[in-house]
Amino acid sequence: MLKQSILIVDDERDTRELMARALGETYNVTTAPDAEQAMAALDADPSIALMLSDIRMPGADGLALLKAAKRKYPQLICILLTAFGTIDQAVAAMRDGAEDFITKPIDLDQLDIRVAKALRNVELTNKVAELRNQLDERFGLDNMIGSSPAMKRVFDIVRRAAPSSATVLLQGPNGSGKDLVAHAIHNLSPRSNGPFVAVNCGAIPEGLIESELFGHEKGAFTGAVGQHAGSFESANHGTLFLDEIGELPLQMQVKLLRALENRSFTRVGGTQTVEVDIRVVAATNRDLKALVAEGRFREDLYFRLNVVEIDMPALKDRAADIPLLASRFIKDISEQNGGGVTGITPAAMKLLERYSWPGNVRELKNVVERMIVLSSGGMLDVEDVPDQLKASVAPVPLSSTVTIGENEKAQILAVLKECADNRSEAARRLGISRRTIYRKLAEYAKEGIHA
Repeated sequence: MLKQSILIVDDERDTRELMARALGETYNVTTAPDAEQAMAALDADPSIALMLSDIRMPGADGLALLKAAKRKYPQLICILLTAFGTIDQAVAAMRDGAEDFITKPIDLDQLDIRVAKALRNVELTNKVAELRNQLDERFGLDNMIGSSPAMKRVFDIVRRAAPSSATVLLQGPNGSGKDLVAHAIHNLSPRSNGPFVAVNCGAIPEGLIESELFGHEKGAFTGAVGQHAGSFESANHGTLFLDEIGELPLQMQVKLLRALENRSFTRVGGTQTVEVDIRVVAATNRDLKALVAEGRFREDLYFRLNVVEIDMPALKDRAADIPLLASRFIKDISEQNGGGVTGITPAAMKLLERYSWPGNVRELKNVVERMIVLSSGGMLDVEDVPDQLKASVAPVPLSSTVTIGENEKAQILAVLKECADNRSEAARRLGISRRTIYRKLAEYAKEGIHA
């Protein structure tokens, strides 16, 4: 494991060397007698992670050095060394960015512990920030791609609704990104530091739904060997995402309504009321109004859930976003698979744009992943697009009379003739790639036919 680098600044030579010897086995140590040489050492070695500096030194003191060093190197960890008479200064310096202060005379055992602790604390803070950035990238608005009017409306509602505690109802087809919106609402809310608990109401056996939502006490039913906290309890001070809410049985709808109204419930087999502070986001691919009219969904529960309504558009209704989504998926998935794919040809993208995408964004992502995994690298082309997708895409009119259909050979040769054998232009008009043109011409040449 590589040693971390630290800088010791003290005008007293003996103190400086004593600390250097004590820390030298664990860290790469550089020393400096004053602020000027300390800044020179920082400039010369950008790997220095921590600076130990005395406060009282000739010339610029440790407080001035702290400010200058933190201004130039904001990530630098600084610990000040102080005599008892300058403790107030040291405490004040912590407001200027000092991580800690150590009093003189130096206890070498404490010195080692405090240096290690400071490095560990900053490392932990950086890891938390990195994880939060990863969450934001995965679930924040940055991951909800789209410039279509329909998606702009979604973004606008999410930004306005997220800071509140209002219940949100997400409606839209499977694969349209309702889970991403639910996570974005949570991450952009004051509850972002709390838990996000997701429950798929359509995937839980009817006999277990109440226990899953509200928990149970030991002995409540066969197999209940201990107390179990349900999703409501687990989501306390956070967000509860009730996915596929339209699949919830009527009997459970009554209990859910009561829990939402009171923000309290009783575990299965229990008598004690449990109160929770949660924000609820529900989602469905069903028409809840129609279910209410059919008597299959309670009207009062519908109104309780539908405080803020967000309609997620099907991908076919936001076709202008397909190139943006596909390009993002190509970049991300290619990097995960070694980065061999660099992009997609216009002809292949045109096929993706013309497909109806019944599985919506989820299907698009899966198709892109399949294309990348089975490709030979470079640019994805028409040959990489799945055959069943190409078969379902209606041919594009090339002129008033020309389409790619049964008379493929005649169409290609005719368009090449129209384009004076400009194969790039012919490929563009035909909606296929140059590679396809060359492959087809090679096949025709074997038959003795030349363009």
